[in-house]
Amino acid sequence: MTDNALVDRAVGCLTGAAVGDALGGATEGWSPQQIRQRWGGWVEGIVPPYFEDWKTARPIAPYHKGDGHVTDDTLMTHLLVEVYEQARSHLSAYDVAERLVPLMIGRETWIPELEARALPLQRVFLAEKYIALRLHWGHADPREAGVGNAVNCGAAMYIAPVGIVNAADPDGAYAEAIDVAGAHQSSYGREAAGVMAACVAAAAAPRATIDDVLSTASRLAKDGTRAAIDAVLEATASIGHWTEAVESGKLRRAVAPYDTVGEDYRDQGLGARRPSRLHAIEELPIALAMLAIAGGDWRDAVLGGVNYGRDSDSIATMAGAIAGTLGGRSAVPADLCDAVASASRTDLVAPGERLAAVAMEIRAADRARTAAADAAFEELMH
Repeated sequence: MTDNALVDRAVGCLTGAAVGDALGGATEGWSPQQIRQRWGGWVEGIVPPYFEDWKTARPIAPYHKGDGHVTDDTLMTHLLVEVYEQARSHLSAYDVAERLVPLMIGRETWIPELEARALPLQRVFLAEKYIALRLHWGHADPREAGVGNAVNCGAAMYIAPVGIVNAADPDGAYAEAIDVAGAHQSSYGREAAGVMAACVAAAAAPRATIDDVLSTASRLAKDGTRAAIDAVLEATASIGHWTEAVESGKLRRAVAPYDTVGEDYRDQGLGARRPSRLHAIEELPIALAMLAIAGGDWRDAVLGGVNYGRDSDSIATMAGAIAGTLGGRSAVPADLCDAVASASRTDLVAPGERLAAVAMEIRAADRARTAAADAAFEELMH
């Protein structure tokens, strides 16, 4: 499937996200200073793990991060594509309970960071395991299951497929993602998922620019998420390149008042990741800022996220998904895409092609439903 722009945008989105994820996985959790010291300068491609003895070194063990391995961001994104293939319709929180959770807890897949076949549940972190706890074992109402979870970027990191299904309709993407993410997250974690999906949908529109994406984010974001996005975008006005953004610390200072994680990424305080209308996850605003600085260019936006450190894999995933959607498949360097696919033993292209096929089917059903409703409404007017 290479015969229309939707396929091109969908493949660009999902390959862009996966390659960003793999590059950022190596630097996740470290500061820009630690990153440059470990790898002798900026990380601009696939690099080995931070620790050579990654199997036992804390706090990394037992994950093989680096060497082109995708992380749970990509694993969950691909599972969401499968959920769309099963449902063949727009999704809700109930699809998370009835379709996503069974895939997480019941179907073995290759986990690059574990170098083994395992259940996805065995790789995801606690805030994502909470989905299965609440929905499978706790039988919570899917629309409210995210309440009580640690508020993080977990839903936003894999929500990009919602944006492709709602291509060119950011408001529809936002609403669908807010519904889907309710089974996983609450508060500003759920809000970030809605805004992220809307940004992908805006990026998928014909002739879309990065300014269209950024204005969509500012228009739809609520509360602390809106404030954080506006703050980092204001900071980008004085930044010319991602290297300056990382070295100067301007973006970190801009987002810090809204971020609950704190300066020591691995030693969070009691207030970390609790619901609040005043706060935001760090990852989405920083990804948008890197995209703004890069003018929407995939490579510069992703490398900015990779070298920013902290939750770099999710920052680079989000930046990569949006930039890949804007530029299509060709925006993502083919050599990197091939290398990550090979290292991760994962087809990075097919999920985008399959998602585009399902999206076309869903939107055809939307048109038929809207036409029927419009005809009925016209009858009511006479």
